[in-house]
Amino acid sequence: MTVDPAVLEELDRLRSRLPELSGSVLATTDGLVVAHDAHEHEPDGLAALAAAHLALARRFAHAVSHGGLRESVVECDRGYITTYTAGPNTLLTLVTSGDANLAMVHLEARRCVRRLVRILTVEAKPKARPEIPTQPGPGVPLARRTPMATLPHNARRRQATG
Repeated sequence: MTVDPAVLEELDRLRSRLPELSGSVLATTDGLVVAHDAHEHEPDGLAALAAAHLALARRFAHAVSHGGLRESVVECDRGYITTYTAGPNTLLTLVTSGDANLAMVHLEARRCVRRLVRILTVEAKPKARPEIPTQPGPGVPLARRTPMATLPHNARRRQATG
């Protein structure tokens, strides 16, 4: 899978704005890596754990009727792991050190997510469907005919009334 360079630029820009950031992973909600800037961490493992964590957090939000989940924070002894939904099928997970300003992490991550959603939406737009010809031509199958279609018009009426 090729990654849009704009996605990688966003992750790089996020790292430059958050010096305490040690890794970021953009993944599907199934736990597959879309793109990452996580050289100190295993991106596949982070993506899988983030997807599982997101599913559980969504269940929590649903259980207390708080609506759709937007983000989740895990505070550890030496840092934070924050996960943000980035559209219906992707999520962004950040790993930061304990001296990170969590408000700044949220601010920058939310901005990044908005830009990523725009990029991913442009990528996902369907391609134009080919036009279906109205007249049969070479390589176009003939219309399927039913037995009723072959009967004379007045015979069809007699069968319907009889």
